[in-house]
Amino acid sequence: MSIKPRLLIVEDEPSILRGLTDLFVFHGYDVDSAIDGKEGLDKGLCGDYTCILLDVMLPSMNGFDICNALRAHSRTQPIMMLTAKNAEEDIINALTLGADDYVSKPFSTSELVLRVNALVRRSGWTEKGDVISLSEQVSVCLQSLTGNSYQKEMKYTRREAEILAYLNRKGGLVSRDDLLKDVWGYKETKDIDTRTVDIHIAKIRKKIEIDPKTPKHLITHRGEGYQLYTL
Repeated sequence: MSIKPRLLIVEDEPSILRGLTDLFVFHGYDVDSAIDGKEGLDKGLCGDYTCILLDVMLPSMNGFDICNALRAHSRTQPIMMLTAKNAEEDIINALTLGADDYVSKPFSTSELVLRVNALVRRSGWTEKGDVISLSEQVSVCLQSLTGNSYQKEMKYTRREAEILAYLNRKGGLVSRDDLLKDVWGYKETKDIDTRTVDIHIAKIRKKIEIDPKTPKHLITHRGEGYQLYTL
């Protein structure tokens, strides 16, 4: 088990966007989308995406400029571009600007899924999603929902493992709203009782901390959120 890989699709043709969204949801992705270049760039810069699927021809801002801006922001963000068929100049431009791979339109959906999956694997997402090692004494296997903590065997619920995987993948401070949206799947959080997050955090601490009252791994930043540390 691991949190679903997050895919951002930036495509202005509604029918193609719907088809791609359904395709990747079917293949296990959590899909976000944008139909406008500027919107796509804003989401790409602010979001935490396992991969970004980017069309070249878009309103307000083309895919090349988006790719260039994304690459300036992050050298490691996986980017797959959709180029025009046999447009060698587009392909060269995309790769020069830092796209990791490209697929030419019209494309085979099976080939596209295989290429995106391969890019995600190369990015290291799958490996990072299997085992979390917090210290020499504490590790969690997200596949089996088990772990070792100070020479004791631990069992985790699926939700607890999802929280740990998410915190580990983010690597920094994560708010309650982030957890409710990205792990629990709530679109709106203002009317949600956030005690559910606190309860899960407390349960996890009992499993990974030698002293849950003075945690070393899962730290609460009062009024801001949570952060997972390795020692």
